[in-house]
Amino acid sequence: MLNFIINYIENTPRKMISYAEYIQVALYHPEYGYYMKNSPKIGPEGDFITTSNIADIYGRTISKWFYEEARRNKLPFQVCEIGGGNGRFARAFIDEWNLIADEEIHYSILETSPYHRKLQQQQIAFSEHIRQIDSLNEVSPFCGMIFSNELFDALPVHLVEKMNDQLYEIMVTVKEGKLAEKAVPLTNEDISLFLEESGLSLSDGQRIEIPLQMKQMIKSLAAALDEGIVLTADYGYTDEEWQAPMRRDGSLRGYYRHSVINNVLEHPGEMDITSHIHFDSLIRIGEKAGLNFLFKMRQDEFLLSAGILQELEDHYDPNPFSLISKRNRAIRSLIMPSGISSAFHLILQAKKIGKK
Repeated sequence: MLNFIINYIENTPRKMISYAEYIQVALYHPEYGYYMKNSPKIGPEGDFITTSNIADIYGRTISKWFYEEARRNKLPFQVCEIGGGNGRFARAFIDEWNLIADEEIHYSILETSPYHRKLQQQQIAFSEHIRQIDSLNEVSPFCGMIFSNELFDALPVHLVEKMNDQLYEIMVTVKEGKLAEKAVPLTNEDISLFLEESGLSLSDGQRIEIPLQMKQMIKSLAAALDEGIVLTADYGYTDEEWQAPMRRDGSLRGYYRHSVINNVLEHPGEMDITSHIHFDSLIRIGEKAGLNFLFKMRQDEFLLSAGILQELEDHYDPNPFSLISKRNRAIRSLIMPSGISSAFHLILQAKKIGKK
């Protein structure tokens, strides 16, 4: 993959590409991209862990929550999951739905990775009502819930840095046979517009990621949704939090065999690349596209409000590896203030549904 990217860059007119283009190739190239290859990404054998892979209780809790939301708002029992990963969330959601609801669930998964599509087929019994799709056009206009878990943090981003009171875009080039950064004066008007609309003011030496693909994705989701809700689970910062001195280096990171890699030019095609999302921009762009903002909650608070504590079972079991013991530990890990949920928020947006 490294040689491929080097050749790719050297064959461009400027001998350099944006970070967004680099991330796009490193993660999503059909043959060499990290997400597209036939190798585990999630769990002990992969490079990172997701909430839905800690235990099925996460998907089951959101299934119950949506059942109540759909009934209260008279929504069709339809879900479209964007970026379904290995399918464990969908399986947990559907399994719980079949226990609590008499009505049939219509569940569509949009996933670009052939490898993850195969894993989903191993997890889920697909049918006329439970299916994989290749495009939002297949379900548009959509009524129900559009759900994503750690989708936006995996989208390519541009990288900007302020130096000597001037904004530069950080590009990726080749130097002495290796990938290297090169700062060029900012000329991308879409980046300038994003910074202007967000009101972000960088201090000298500060870097920040600019999520132009996130902007397009939100607009696409809003256009596809006719009536219903968009529930987004992810980690990120508000505009105010982005201004904090501790974040002057930005948030672009790699995950390689469960270790954090600060230089994402290392291990291209072999590791996950991620950045914290811009919460306020996600909300603001959504509102301009017709999505009303309903709430933003820390994940542990959301799960508690959705009734996850009802799933804890009182028991005495000296075996810490019993199913009940494992389940109870998983629930506690999801709701502890210092647990994995402390880094995540859930954002709810809606169309044609009043504010709660």
